[in-house]
Amino acid sequence: MADVKREIERKYETTGDARLPDLTRVAGVAAVDHRGAIELDAVYYDTEDLRLAAAGITLRRRTGGADAGWHLKFPVASGIRDEIGAPLSDTLPPDLAGLVRSRVRDTALVPVVRLRSTRDVHVLNGPDGEPLAELGVDEVRAQRLHGGNRATAWTEIEVELADDGDPAFLDAVERRLRKAGIRPSASHSKLARALAETSPKKKTPPKKPSAKKEASPKKPSAKKKTPPKKPSAKMEASPEKRQREPGPPPRTAGDHVLAYVREQITDIVALDPAVRRGLPDSVHRMRVATRRLRSTFRTYRKVLDRTVTDPVGAELKWLAAELGVDRDQEVLDARLRTRLDALPRTLVLGPVRARLRIWSTARRSGSRRRTVAVLDGARHLALLETLHALLADPPLLPAAAGPPGKALTRAAHKNHERLAARIARALEHPPGPDRDLALHDARKAAKRARYAAEAARPALGKPARKSAKRLKAVQSVLGDHQDSVVARDALRTLAVQAHAAGESSFTWGLLHGQEEATAAARERELPGVWAKACKAEIRSASGG
Repeated sequence: MADVKREIERKYETTGDARLPDLTRVAGVAAVDHRGAIELDAVYYDTEDLRLAAAGITLRRRTGGADAGWHLKFPVASGIRDEIGAPLSDTLPPDLAGLVRSRVRDTALVPVVRLRSTRDVHVLNGPDGEPLAELGVDEVRAQRLHGGNRATAWTEIEVELADDGDPAFLDAVERRLRKAGIRPSASHSKLARALAETSPKKKTPPKKPSAKKEASPKKPSAKKKTPPKKPSAKMEASPEKRQREPGPPPRTAGDHVLAYVREQITDIVALDPAVRRGLPDSVHRMRVATRRLRSTFRTYRKVLDRTVTDPVGAELKWLAAELGVDRDQEVLDARLRTRLDALPRTLVLGPVRARLRIWSTARRSGSRRRTVAVLDGARHLALLETLHALLADPPLLPAAAGPPGKALTRAAHKNHERLAARIARALEHPPGPDRDLALHDARKAAKRARYAAEAARPALGKPARKSAKRLKAVQSVLGDHQDSVVARDALRTLAVQAHAAGESSFTWGLLHGQEEATAAARERELPGVWAKACKAEIRSASGG
């Protein structure tokens, strides 16, 4: 993977006669090193409908300065972005292309804007000479390269925090700049401003005169004409952006279900690059989004046409399984290491940690490469296209036009009944493999019931919120039980391998016994947690 840097910066606009103030008066600044001007030349790439810009993502090829090369920036929070760099080359590096694939899919990336900047660099140093931040005064010239050739120019100040710096330092710099009449920029990035200011003007076609007006024309009105609106960034929004922008509040059952569907699809698309980068918990979150979406398709079959959603659900199941190759081993490794770390040294007999490490490495070897290969594959790309098409033309059934209360309550109730039947069936079995399998089935039903309550929450309010919370507790108990089942199977394998190698299997047996105790405790806990969930079941709701 290319180099990654956490970029924390703020941008400001110079207004009127405002000048850069004495920065040595900023708390913590001992000296300012004026390094002079440098010339930067950057070409920004995007799809023709600006999908990356709509998501706040920037991709550029820049020459000049100390970090010439390709830069891909993902938003993290306001004023914070992750910048992923790659060496300068004529074509987009494959690693960076993979990171934007979920957004652009098969659509070509084209040059959209060229920014040429003259940057006057000032480094703010602390008492020990260490850099605290870099301040640049940028004279920017922007030229549209696609969708017209309009140009614009402006001056801005950019303050970027030094690596591992305290973000509070930027507050001190900002206070000093504000006193000098310098205000925060209205645009979050140079690209966003360039796109807004060079957006092609939209000509409004004249209205066709009606027959009535043609028959009896009226005198021109003295009413003041409304000036044309200034082009805004919204005009640049892609279909994906428009799908995420707040629209009218959901009113029908279809509105509420689609809002939940849209949320999961947005997560799947956004988490694709996070999984490729190996960010913590990204695989788990992406897998959960696929499960939630598939569960919603199955739960709301009266709202969404299953002849359309069933094939999509099958592909989501495939994707979740592929992601699970890496995730399941990750969870198991963490569980076994935690168990082992909690043991007194006197109970760890033999090369236990070494064997666990070797076993884990062997099982995970290639799993990460396989995950990335799946995301790069044609099947995943086709799934992304299908999800995009589904949002553009949702397969709504007649029931989708009805009020949400009845449809969402009925669906939540059916899922609750299914869960109740599976828990009752599981508890009828004596402790052992049959009960373990039945409790695993109940866990799947608990997830589906919880997701149904989550989807209904905006429409049903507190009852749905309370039900989802209680069902999450049921899912947690059943999940820990299933993790214990998987861990016991792994511990038995490790014990057999240790014994065959002439090592003591005592520690593995001890950990196996702890997992058995954990499973028994979860089975005793389940009836009480389930009883609370039953009290919170969604039974009725208003029809509005």
